[in-house]
Amino acid sequence: MVRSGRAATWVRSAAAGVVVFATVLAVMLTTGTQATAAEGSAVTVAARDQDTNLAEAPLPDLKVSVSQTRDLISQAVTVSWTGGKPSTAPSGQNGGEDYLQIMQCWGTKTEAGIAGPDRETCQFGGFNSPGASRDLYLEGGAEVATQDREYTYEGESFFDPSYTGIPFRAVTGEEVKRVVDGKVVPGVDLNNNAFFTRYTTNEIPWAGSSQGGSGSVTFEVQTSLASPGLGCGRVLAAGGDPQSCWLVIVPRGAGRNVDSPLFWQHWQHRIAVPLEFQPVGQHCPVGADEFQLAGTELASDAVSSWQPAMCRAASGSVYSLLTITDADAAMQANTTADAPLALTSAAIDTSEGALDNLTYAPVAMTGLSVTFAIDRFPSATADDEAQARARQPFTEMKLTPRLLAKLLTSSYTDALPADADKAHLGKNPRSLLFDPEFRDLNDAEWAKQAIVNPAVADLMVPQGRSAYARALWSYIVADEDARAFLSGTRDPWGMVVNPYASTDARKNPTGAALELPRDDFPKVDPSEAYAGEDRVLNAVSWRPFTSDLAAGAYYALRGDGLTTGDWDPLSIPAKWKRNDRSLVGQRAVLALTDSSASARYDTVTASLRNAAGQFVRPTDDALAAAAAAMVPVESQPQVRVLDHSSTAAVAARSAYPLTLPVYAATNITLNTAPARSAYAAFVRYAIGGGQEPGVQQGQLPPGYAPLPAGWRAQAEAAAALIAAGSRPTPTPTPTPAPTGDPDPVTPPANGGSAGGGADAGGSAAPPAAPVDVAPPAEGEDPSASGAISPELSAGETPGDPETGALGSALPLSALAGALAAAVVPFIRRRRPL
Repeated sequence: MVRSGRAATWVRSAAAGVVVFATVLAVMLTTGTQATAAEGSAVTVAARDQDTNLAEAPLPDLKVSVSQTRDLISQAVTVSWTGGKPSTAPSGQNGGEDYLQIMQCWGTKTEAGIAGPDRETCQFGGFNSPGASRDLYLEGGAEVATQDREYTYEGESFFDPSYTGIPFRAVTGEEVKRVVDGKVVPGVDLNNNAFFTRYTTNEIPWAGSSQGGSGSVTFEVQTSLASPGLGCGRVLAAGGDPQSCWLVIVPRGAGRNVDSPLFWQHWQHRIAVPLEFQPVGQHCPVGADEFQLAGTELASDAVSSWQPAMCRAASGSVYSLLTITDADAAMQANTTADAPLALTSAAIDTSEGALDNLTYAPVAMTGLSVTFAIDRFPSATADDEAQARARQPFTEMKLTPRLLAKLLTSSYTDALPADADKAHLGKNPRSLLFDPEFRDLNDAEWAKQAIVNPAVADLMVPQGRSAYARALWSYIVADEDARAFLSGTRDPWGMVVNPYASTDARKNPTGAALELPRDDFPKVDPSEAYAGEDRVLNAVSWRPFTSDLAAGAYYALRGDGLTTGDWDPLSIPAKWKRNDRSLVGQRAVLALTDSSASARYDTVTASLRNAAGQFVRPTDDALAAAAAAMVPVESQPQVRVLDHSSTAAVAARSAYPLTLPVYAATNITLNTAPARSAYAAFVRYAIGGGQEPGVQQGQLPPGYAPLPAGWRAQAEAAAALIAAGSRPTPTPTPTPAPTGDPDPVTPPANGGSAGGGADAGGSAAPPAAPVDVAPPAEGEDPSASGAISPELSAGETPGDPETGALGSALPLSALAGALAAAVVPFIRRRRPL
């Protein structure tokens, strides 16, 4: 039922949590991000290369490839294979047939001349299901391999069965051991212990092959931060090498697979691939100067990668990033002396009189993306071909702005608590996967599925305010069909927006329209399911927020939809339980993330329809095409935005519509000389060595596109101004008078920006010369031309290396404006008291 009396309480509670979300990056710890292979580090190993008993191997023709084996951090790698056999799915009594089990181990032990880990050092057993544990009570008469006898208790009767349990030995030297001197030690759980549990383990207990015997899965690689028992990447002595680890694949054959892959019968057929890690620990010299960065998490992976190179350089500094709202970081930098260098994707909002005195330097180009992990679960009526692909992952998905609007407004019935009153949603589909619009748009095989899960009825999104949230809403409301749906117009299949999210006040039960675009993702439906006052389940607890964008990709990797289970009266305090994550073959997750996190965790992303009507994924070329179509923000020409209604965007067929730049911004008149020098050094590294794509420390991680040459010229000019602490004499720009209350849904023009705040005082920065973008020929993407902002002209910059498709985004002619101007003495601006 809907209980409006309680709605205000939980809405206020949720709003309080939305005000600030801050995550301090340990940039002196694990660094860099990637999901593509380090050059030359992909490895393929065949069973015949390592199996010394190939004649009895369950899958003798097996060949396994691992996408990356060096320079690893907390990330994912792709494990693919050929030479398997069609797999049978696990059941409650059987682990399945002809499948693989994958795990991570530490240490090296050579057996029969083959190097690999000791099975005692492998993280496996957390799910404690048939065929996927460390131990087993043996049936009467079961033969125990000689190699397993030291781990076995010999029972004496049916009521005292024999037992074999493989201990876990941590890198610290501690052991979890249940059989000691032939006796069972009571109270020891080998499968859930101090070093790993079902909630922390990265093991894959079942990875199935297709009818052709091939398959592919993503595997979460854990460092010592996530798995202290493995210790991968830890450095024990100054100057020492980080600890390496192993990726182990155990093939399982036909029959009743109920015992552990660590038992010798199966372990002898393992395939082991060595893994080398980046060091986990302190990378910067003790005593180095430290400076604060603050702002968007879109820059976090890049900053983490750049940090070791920057701090180890001569007179290098440590840069610590606090991820907070873009607008808050920018306004603090705008008004406060020696404030952290702001990292933002939007200019300061000047619509309420605030003056933007920041100097903006573009430092990164990335994208907001929708990631998914959805495995096939054919309906009973699906054809044999579809049934044969059961448990295999989908890798293609198309989404329109209207479909995203549905996901973000709790308009699918499963997006609300199961027992809540959903009458106001009418006959809307249960989830995205049952929506006729989605099925008509995507491959016909989607319509053959019977996937029922709340995690595909909405989009897992971060809590809090951000410029990327406004960018997503701006993309949605720029689409005519999406705007009509949000206002309450039914789509062609009869689906209607959740009225609590309607942008038409006449149709919204609250009497007020949901104002869009906005800089957050509100859960506005007050519907609740309850059985007594202590058992209330509302939209927030039913479908919780994620902590940040990276968490969305991580949950997709692990198959965790954050779904809510049963009421647990025994918990203190009593609460709704959270369901376990779904394993490979059973996943159903949709989440909002960014292209860097998606690349690091190797997750699949949806193709979004751009203003040209094309469906595009966030590739480097697609980000480059979007950069070429961006136009200056009217109120702050130093900042560029993708205006979906512009001629350039409509013509940019290959542009990814949620491409977002990241700017380093500071008020150069408010900083001390050391801060100015450090901020300028950060910008110069970001646009120099930091633009070299790669997975090593100091490089530009996958998921970021190298900046166009003209953008780097702007950043170099800005760095010169920041270092000098001066800029050209400003020329005030008149502000037009307001014209009345805005429409609740306003398609953003190129002047739109996130943020807001009090009047900063002083004069506004001078406007930059706009960059003209001529309409391209049919079928071509636009390229920008013209001079960079005159405010940022600061002398000649060095030539740029080749950046492929990005070179067309702002041609070298944009350097013209940077070649002539000189830095002039600065004019001090007053700050408000």
